[in-house]
Amino acid sequence: MKRKPTTPGEILHEEFLAPLGLTQKELAEHLGCDYKVINRIVNEQTSVTPEMAIRLGLAFDTSPDFWLNAQMAFDLWKLHTKKPKIRSLIRKRNKTRQSSI
Repeated sequence: MKRKPTTPGEILHEEFLAPLGLTQKELAEHLGCDYKVINRIVNEQTSVTPEMAIRLGLAFDTSPDFWLNAQMAFDLWKLHTKKPKIRSLIRKRNKTRQSSI
C-alpha cells in the first residue's frame, strides 16, 4: 500500500456533507448522536464503528461495509507505515523442513 487511502472522514465530508449542503451538526442530529462524534470522524480523530457504519449507511443509502472497508483500509495503511520488525516464521520453517527432507 503506497498512498494513503481516503479516510471515511474525507469521504463523509467530500462526497456527502458538502454536496448535500449538510453541516456536521445537522448530520449528528439526523443520526441521533453527538456533534463531536461526527467532527472526530471528519477530522480523523476517531474511527467509524460498526454502529456508526449502519447509521451512515441508512442515512446515505450506502452499505455499512462501505464505511467499514474504508476505515479498515486506512487503519491497515497506518499500521503498515510503522513497519514492525517482525520476521516471518513461515519462511524459516519452510527452509528448515526442506533441508530435513
